[in-house]
Amino acid sequence: MEPVFRMLEIACSAGVAVSGSRITYRGLENYPKHGGAVVAINHTSYIDWMPAALSAYQVRRRLRFMIKSEMQEVKVVNFLIKHSGTIPVDRKAGAGAYAVAVEQLRAGELVAVYPEATISRSFELKDFKSGAARMAVEAQVPIVPLIVWGAQRRWTKGHPRKLGRAKIPMTVEVGTPIPPAETIELTDTAMRNAMTDLLHQVQESYEHPPGAYWVPRRLGGSAPTMEEAKALDEAELAERARKQAERQSR
Repeated sequence: MEPVFRMLEIACSAGVAVSGSRITYRGLENYPKHGGAVVAINHTSYIDWMPAALSAYQVRRRLRFMIKSEMQEVKVVNFLIKHSGTIPVDRKAGAGAYAVAVEQLRAGELVAVYPEATISRSFELKDFKSGAARMAVEAQVPIVPLIVWGAQRRWTKGHPRKLGRAKIPMTVEVGTPIPPAETIELTDTAMRNAMTDLLHQVQESYEHPPGAYWVPRRLGGSAPTMEEAKALDEAELAERARKQAERQSR
């Protein structure tokens, strides 16, 4: 039953209802009814995990997210991590988390992964890390591509949060499972192609007013281009490194 996970499902469902948002779920039949799979999710928001998790809940399955290990420093979050099958990832030494993820996949779990690792400021797909493809190949499970769209209007990098009753619609589209290919590279390419096609379909079917900050430049919005977003990310990393060096020198 996993009472803590059940509590999270109830709380998230209630939170969405209170916010006035409507989540449109499409392609739920593509979730495997049984057995493990890597669920590869695009990353545009700090809260896109919530509609993704609720999509699995619609078909009575649960996503086991991989989350940065620093979140364990927050007591409440650490409690939830320990009781919800969440997999903490130490970015400096991720081998342990990777092994746990493969073990869970072989045990029949759905492991949720953000191949981009960090939020995309352009709202297009960034370069992928290899972990999702490697897990699928090693565990011999399919990859389920999943697109969340609309959550970036509530909370994303560089813009104020809108977590109240904003009535912002969100879409979750689950794509056709991709079987692991012979190599990690071929698996990664197939995953990226499927996620790109799915993302474009969802973006184009969702309203995209000209000039809106949450709309990609490709569709007439004012979001940074992929090149501009990369420069912003690099500047952020440089500033973070500067602050860390400053703290260490004190």
